[in-house]
Amino acid sequence: MRNFLKNLGPGILVSAAFIGPGTVTICSVAGVNFGYSLLWALSISIFACIILQEMSARLGLISGKGLSDCIRDELKNPAIRIFILFLIFSAIVIGNAAYEAGNITGAVLGVEAVFQSKNFEVGAFSFNIWSLLIGGIAFFLLYLGSYKKLEKVFIGLVLLMSVAFILTAIITQPDITGILRGFIPGSFDAGLLTIIALVGTTVVPYNLFLHASLVSEKWNGPQYLGAVRKELVFSLLLGGMVSMAIVICAAAANIDKIESAADLALGLEPLFGNSATIFIAIGLLAAGITSSITAPLAAAYVVQGCLGWKGGMQSKRFKAVWMIVIILGVIFSSLGIKPVEIIQFAQIANGLVLPVVAIFLFWIVNQSSVLGKHKNNLWQNIIGFIVIALSVFLGVKSILNVIQNF
Repeated sequence: MRNFLKNLGPGILVSAAFIGPGTVTICSVAGVNFGYSLLWALSISIFACIILQEMSARLGLISGKGLSDCIRDELKNPAIRIFILFLIFSAIVIGNAAYEAGNITGAVLGVEAVFQSKNFEVGAFSFNIWSLLIGGIAFFLLYLGSYKKLEKVFIGLVLLMSVAFILTAIITQPDITGILRGFIPGSFDAGLLTIIALVGTTVVPYNLFLHASLVSEKWNGPQYLGAVRKELVFSLLLGGMVSMAIVICAAAANIDKIESAADLALGLEPLFGNSATIFIAIGLLAAGITSSITAPLAAAYVVQGCLGWKGGMQSKRFKAVWMIVIILGVIFSSLGIKPVEIIQFAQIANGLVLPVVAIFLFWIVNQSSVLGKHKNNLWQNIIGFIVIALSVFLGVKSILNVIQNF
């Protein structure tokens, strides 16, 4: 057990990254609108996430490099390499800068569910104090520049988030039979867009880059492959349990319409008292803080790999990237600016980049020159092909949805 706890780290950060305010809101919407009936879709998304993240982790462990480094090294055609790296750069860096505002705002909603909103005026602008505080926390933790310190912080935050949401689900006294039925696929028509959103918020493109880089930082050598896989499966299953707990909470809430996770806290209060509101607020705060750290960190790793920078987390250029992402997130969140066009671009780019990255990851983990005897076997290729087909479907649908909303 001591060795297992010692090996916790990269997978926990990946779980923390996909359970952000957006995931909390999407799971809340699924629960409010469809009850327990979409738990099967969450199960599929968690399975797909484990398959892709295992490939990414194995790549980072065996090659000792991040995914963007490997893509840059393996693509020999200069024109194709520049195009693919530009697409990745645009989707991850610009996308994460836009979504950082949502991460910080989500954490603020958690605070404001318990405490009042606090603003101060600077000329014609009104700044939210909680946005500045949460951005400052993310800035401070990343500025420490120590992967081991980040690990400890994230383990604590993920455990806090897990306890908060799972306890809230228990408090709601859910229908166990209804939950079990929710794992059986039903009609696709009513919740198709919600199904796409559930899978899309779990299988996150930037996590594929983040995981490979984090694994290469923590471990060195194929002898750790078993530990990497155990830590990954445990962490993602824990993250999946949190997502399911949120769906269960929302299914029990007396809400007709939900636009954010803060509405979930308000809906639970009349039924289950102030304790449910506090637990949801704590979970949302932890989800917002963890995502506010992982999004800038992933952006910095992607830039480092795309441009071939050296120096790791201590590099001034590496720090400059995550600083810019956090600052933009704080500004957009604090001033209430909604960077709609940037987010729409990020959605289209991410819709393109998920299948592209998944295909390149699939290609690289089949290269003997990169992974040797640890390349994909037949079953890994069959399952990986199915997951990639799912990612292509999701990518096409997400792009069509954004285009229809222009």
